[in-house]
Amino acid sequence: MFYYVLKYVLLGPLLKLAFRPRIEGLEHVPESGAAIVAGNHLSFSDHFLMPAVLKRRITFLAKAEYFTGPGLKGRLTAFFFRSAGQIPVDRSGKEAGQAAIREGLGVLSKDELLGIYPEGTRSHDGRLYKGKVGVAVMALKAGVPVIPCAMIGTFEAQPPGKIVPNLHPVVIRFGRPLDFSRYAGMENEKAILRAITDEIMYAILTLSEQEYVDEYAAVVKAQQAAATEKQRRFPRIPLS
Repeated sequence: MFYYVLKYVLLGPLLKLAFRPRIEGLEHVPESGAAIVAGNHLSFSDHFLMPAVLKRRITFLAKAEYFTGPGLKGRLTAFFFRSAGQIPVDRSGKEAGQAAIREGLGVLSKDELLGIYPEGTRSHDGRLYKGKVGVAVMALKAGVPVIPCAMIGTFEAQPPGKIVPNLHPVVIRFGRPLDFSRYAGMENEKAILRAITDEIMYAILTLSEQEYVDEYAAVVKAQQAAATEKQRRFPRIPLS
């Protein structure tokens, strides 16, 4: 119930007023039945802008850290995310991927829309990174179409670390549903899962027109953080 209060009364109208998003291809999102909406992830605001423009309820898999903060602020944040249709997923440990798949399949089994960011994390530089194969596993196991989605302009509107968004034009673009029924029963084939995921990422890339990086975003982030830390601990001393 509170989801619809947020969508139509509180948060939704405010987001539309602030960002004035232009919506393209909304007719590609089915009016009923289970489907996966797979999008790029550029900004914290992506979690709320897409649900605000969709006619149907959509449930996202979100990192568990949003739900486990301490104190009153943490409890309010968790309540807000749950009310906005987010499901917490622990991204640490060996079982993280399987937990996400179980939660996603649970949503799809109820003939609902599932939102997922195949990159697994927000882009830190506005580029599109390699997708993880969990989206392919869920598409095959549930036998549902995947609708590619591109968020355009949200990185400029709210880049990493910025709390108050900038006023910047935003486009939300949906592509034609991708049907992978030809691969039914092959969800354990690694090569098939990689091919499906790459096809999804290519569809997102075509819609978003981002620069593509054939590496996982989390790996690149970790490498850059390590390099920054190394530079901090061992600064170069200029020779003179």
